[in-house]
Amino acid sequence: MTAPPASPAPAVPAGPRALAWQRRRRAAARFWREYRSHRAGLAGLAALALLALAALTAPLTVGGDVASVTGAPGRPLQGPSGEFPLGTDRFGRDLLGLLVWGTRVSLLVGLLAAVLSVAIGAVAGITAGHFRGAYATVVMRVTDWFLVMPALVLAIALATVMSRSLGTVILAIAVTSWPTTARLVRAQTLAVEARPYIERAKALGGGHRHVMVRHVLPNVMPLVLAQTTLMVSASVLAEATLAFLGLGDPTVVSWGGLLQDAREAGAVSSGDWWYLVPPGVAIAVVALAFTLCGRAAEAVLDPRLGVGR
Repeated sequence: MTAPPASPAPAVPAGPRALAWQRRRRAAARFWREYRSHRAGLAGLAALALLALAALTAPLTVGGDVASVTGAPGRPLQGPSGEFPLGTDRFGRDLLGLLVWGTRVSLLVGLLAAVLSVAIGAVAGITAGHFRGAYATVVMRVTDWFLVMPALVLAIALATVMSRSLGTVILAIAVTSWPTTARLVRAQTLAVEARPYIERAKALGGGHRHVMVRHVLPNVMPLVLAQTTLMVSASVLAEATLAFLGLGDPTVVSWGGLLQDAREAGAVSSGDWWYLVPPGVAIAVVALAFTLCGRAAEAVLDPRLGVGR
C-alpha cells in the first residue's frame, strides 16, 4: 500500500525587513522601466557612463605622470597631430591625457559638492517644515539671504579666505548652493505632514525623529535624488569657474584649470583653439548629461511634469 504524497510545507511569511526590500526592488525595477522610455535621459546616462569609465581607467590609459611638467613629451603649444590628437599645452604636455585625467577631479568635485549641498538643503527643509514656528522663520530667512546673494561672489569669497584645495572648492560650492533644495524640500515636507497618517503617527506616540525619519524622509527622497542629479551639473560649472579664476587647487588637473592655463598662455589671442575648445566642450557635455538625467528622473518620479520623451 503506497503512502499518500506528503503535503507541501506551508510558506513561511516573510519578515518586515524582507518585505521592505521586496518593495524597494520592485520600485527600482519600475523606476528603471519608466526611465528607459526617456530617450534623452538614456543619452545622458550613456554619456556619463563613458565619462565615468574614462575617469576610472585614467591611471591605466594615460598614466599618473601625465600632469608632470618635467620631461614633457612634446613642444609647447604644438597643434593637433598623430602623436598628440589634441595638441600640447604651454609646457608640452599631452592635452588629451590632461583632459582625461581632469575628468577625475571635475566629476569628483561635482558629485561631492552636489551631495553635500543637497544634504544641507534637505536637513534645513525637513526641519523647517516639521518644527515651524520661530525656528522655521529663522531658517527660511537665512535661506532667503543666501538666495538673494550672488552665489558665485560668495563662493569666490570663501575660496579666497580659505586654503586653496579641493576641499575648499567643494565646501564653497555646497555652502552657496543649498537654499534652492531647502525651499523645495520644505514645501514637500509641509504637504506630507498635512496628510492624515502623520496625525495618526503623532497620536500613537511617534516623536519628532520618528515622524521625520520614518514618514517625511521617504516621501521627500525622490525629490532629493532628482535635485542631486541637477545640482551636479551646476557644481561642475562652479568648479570650472573657480578654477578658471585661479581659486582652485593648483596641484591638480581639472577642466577649469586647463582653461585657466590656456588663458595665462594667451591661447585666445594667439588662436590656439585646441587649448580652449576640448575642456569647454567637456564641461558642456557633463552639464548637459546630468541635466538630461535629472529631467528624466523628475519626469519618472512626478509624471505631472509632462517632460518630453
